[in-house]
Amino acid sequence: MKKNIVSSPIKPVILLLGATGQLGKLIVDRLRKNDTISLRVTSRKTEQLPGLKKQYGDAVYLDLDDPRTFGDALKGVERVYLLTGYTVNMLVQSKAIIDAAKKADIKHIVHLGVFTPKFDCYDPHFAWHQMIEVYLKNSGISYTFLHPNCFMQNLTGFYSIVKNGKVRFYTNETKVGWIALEDVADASVKILTEGPSKHQGKDYWFSTESLNVSEIAQILSEVIGHKFLADAQPPEQFIKDFGAGKPYIDPYFLGVAECFRQIVDGRMSYISEVRDDLPHLIGRKGMSLKEWAKVHKEELLQVVKKEQRD
Repeated sequence: MKKNIVSSPIKPVILLLGATGQLGKLIVDRLRKNDTISLRVTSRKTEQLPGLKKQYGDAVYLDLDDPRTFGDALKGVERVYLLTGYTVNMLVQSKAIIDAAKKADIKHIVHLGVFTPKFDCYDPHFAWHQMIEVYLKNSGISYTFLHPNCFMQNLTGFYSIVKNGKVRFYTNETKVGWIALEDVADASVKILTEGPSKHQGKDYWFSTESLNVSEIAQILSEVIGHKFLADAQPPEQFIKDFGAGKPYIDPYFLGVAECFRQIVDGRMSYISEVRDDLPHLIGRKGMSLKEWAKVHKEELLQVVKKEQRD
């Protein structure tokens, strides 16, 4: 008598861009533990591929500035996490990968955008994300849009806000909303693993706590046990700081400066909103800054120690 053989369902393949970045690494480290999906990561640096293959099993070459590399990377993929670099090139990169995904019959794209609850947004890099989302909607591919506010990780990374014993930010004392990358990663994993059947056409918002620079300095001082001073700067100081010694500043960062201006003059006052879809997605609120600082206490202490040595 023949036994009935039940074949295992094919696991959806998830392609994640930006696996070596701060957010990307948090996501892949969570996805690799999930046995309901197959994970594929990418890199534009060929020397990184052996290490990524060893760590994650499936790693392919993909250069966002060269669409010829997209076809092989997307082969057999069902879902894509679209995370591009912080330059003006994100516009062409995003269009090209969406076009390639359409050809490859990708079923779902999750796009990491920005906090844009108002349609009439005229800060450049915020508007760029809105244009990418409109293009993705028009493609016919199932989509989910993620809208995080300011990342808490910017306090020590990117254009580090914490330095020289001060917390320097460029919105004077205007409040903005904050979100931890760990929380965005947890939400991203939930969406990617559950797929379009639950998340098609959804917009999710991540802004857990609204704080100004003085409140941030006070919280960090309490948690770390080191006095941080609030260094509230006007928006025009950002380019002076960020562009010092640089022969060229990408328009993306000119957009960041414009964002600061519009937050201060009220055109982007919505940036101060608390709007958090994490309880709906993962059953808990996002981390407060105090909770995040406790998790990253050693990292923050290292910043202090480095400054004391310097």
